Amino acid sequence: MKKQAKILVHPSFKIGEISPRLYGAFLEPIGTMVNGSMYNPKHPTAEKHGFRQDFIDALKETGLPTVRLPGGNFVSGWDWKDSIGPKENRKTHLDLAWFQYIPNDVGHDEYLQWAELVGFEPMYTINLGTGDIKDAIGIVDYTNHKGGTYWSDLRRKYGHESPYGVKTWYLGNEMDGPWQIASWEKDPRGYGVRANEVSKAMKWVDPTIETVACVSSSPFLAHYPQWDLEALQECYESVDYVSLHHYHSAPEGDYAALLGGSVFFEDYINTEIALCDFVQTKLRSPRKMMLSFDEYGTSVRPCAELHPGFGPHNLYAAYYNFDPSREYILHDPDNMGESRHPRGGDMVNALTSASTLLAFLRHADRVKIGCMTSGLGTLAATDREHVWKTAAYYPFSQLMRYGRGESMQTAVECDCFDIPGYAIDDNSQYYTHTGVKFIDAATAYDEENGELNIFVINRDWENDCSLELDISGFKDFSFVEHSQLYTEDMQFYSTFETAGTVKPTVNDSASFAEGKLSAEVKKLSWNVFRFKK
Repeated sequence: MKKQAKILVHPSFKIGEISPRLYGAFLEPIGTMVNGSMYNPKHPTAEKHGFRQDFIDALKETGLPTVRLPGGNFVSGWDWKDSIGPKENRKTHLDLAWFQYIPNDVGHDEYLQWAELVGFEPMYTINLGTGDIKDAIGIVDYTNHKGGTYWSDLRRKYGHESPYGVKTWYLGNEMDGPWQIASWEKDPRGYGVRANEVSKAMKWVDPTIETVACVSSSPFLAHYPQWDLEALQECYESVDYVSLHHYHSAPEGDYAALLGGSVFFEDYINTEIALCDFVQTKLRSPRKMMLSFDEYGTSVRPCAELHPGFGPHNLYAAYYNFDPSREYILHDPDNMGESRHPRGGDMVNALTSASTLLAFLRHADRVKIGCMTSGLGTLAATDREHVWKTAAYYPFSQLMRYGRGESMQTAVECDCFDIPGYAIDDNSQYYTHTGVKFIDAATAYDEENGELNIFVINRDWENDCSLELDISGFKDFSFVEHSQLYTEDMQFYSTFETAGTVKPTVNDSASFAEGKLSAEVKKLSWNVFRFKK
């Protein structure tokens, strides 16, 4: 059965300017992401610093604008000072977050040198768990000051004469989480005070930088959103962004829960905007707080057994278990093993990741930074020998290329579906969401270059759709192309040998007249409609 849908876009209804940094990625040294995919001095393509040139070349091709690094839970126990200077003198430490050894072969300078080689803007996360204000002052001095101080001269001594010029700094990682080393879970006001003082001091070292404060790292936490409210009141005037994290999970084959995940992201965004605006009003501040969604992802996970009494308001069963049998691991880049990430197939990951980005576009006036977790591995999947593109690479690259200019209100008229409440485990429990539209859409209007691009996902897992696009308000625009990403095999996993099997094709069936386009969109497909003046 074929469904019907309509989309209307008008030039008068702008949301806000789209930041290029919306299409960023997140890097944390978990497993072999750093020691393996990024760094392996024994790899045939390794350059002089030990970085894999094949991985660098693949990321260059994506045009990736920015990466948040070396963030994540590990950073709350990491001392950046142990990661600089000659490698033979560096100290190996235990990473309490992920039960691994950190040899510091890839340290502070290496992260930033790698960023220079790939050509993206680094956004740096400092340690506000076991770290302090003195550490924060020192790392900005070492990184950004031109010279003449102990730390900046030390950077020059270690081989980098010019400052790195890192602009964006994250004030810790998920500091509200009970899983975090030196967590501020019990003291949101204390974290807010600390973030305020650290932000001030860092900006006294380099007035050109911007800072990002932590708020609730999961909407499942019992203290959300009260924690955010208390922390923000203490640091609102000093920081420039708040950091949001969310990972959406759904059972394999449950397309309603998987592809409807963007509505939970939007609920989170809307709540955070309301909190920020409340604090702005309370403080009578002229500043409008922007959002950095610097960790996000979607995944397929089997449902686990639930335990009555535990859930979103009681995470302690999960995060206060001490396993004496768990051993620390030193990851070997030459023995990376095989990865089947992500579960659910390449196309599922492509659609769920793209749907999240469409939600960000619909809030482009406030969401200015986005960093997809595992984005590097998604854009350029790796094993010991090879690098290749997954299906998710294509929507991401099309959004980076065509999702520029202004985000536009995109009115959609179509059938809807419901997402019944479900629980993945004691912590990840999703409420019922009704009236979710099968057609997920967002629009970018680049007025300067005369380009209008409409991004459409058909979330219907059973039916194709006849779509009418009305852009009649945009005068003198012509239709350029309908690009479509689709496969019959939703369980397909790409490998180096099969890369490119699932990629966009041109759909020539669309017709355009008097500002209206008629097109056919496949079930469970990604679509880009391009218009040019």
